[in-house]
Amino acid sequence: MTQSVVWQPVYVGLGSNVGDSLDYLRLAMERIAIFANTRLIVSSPFYRTKPFGPVPQGPFINAVAAVLTRQGPADFLRLLWTLERELGRTEARVRWGPREIDLDLLVYGDVRLMTTELTLPHPGIPERDFVLYPLRDIAPQLLIPGMGRTADLANWVIDRGIERLDLI
Repeated sequence: MTQSVVWQPVYVGLGSNVGDSLDYLRLAMERIAIFANTRLIVSSPFYRTKPFGPVPQGPFINAVAAVLTRQGPADFLRLLWTLERELGRTEARVRWGPREIDLDLLVYGDVRLMTTELTLPHPGIPERDFVLYPLRDIAPQLLIPGMGRTADLANWVIDRGIERLDLI
């Protein structure tokens, strides 16, 4: 694996709507925290959200985690994919369909990148309340490259009935 020389701030979106979604998200955060050369800094509150996209399904639980990592963007993405598989996500699924766990690399420092496997920042951020509301909780002044500040984007996004879960 290649490593970045300096620690990079990275934001990961987490979502689940199959099985015990809260347990999936908590376990994913615990596992991300022990990735090599990575430190979990803070995680957002959990939110109950309506599914995004055309597939009929139950609500999601979503959150965002902020980490520092020395992993390069592609390597970090591969770690997320491996974790998804370890937590039960299968490849044979419907786009925007139900899933045990979904981990999205949202922002990697100030990197702007477009490859066949990775686009940074994640292009869907501006239209996703389930990303912007939890991201605003932990990084309201984050300047997302080419998009704007988290707080501004969260104020502009359509609220589709997102509900913050106040859990202990």
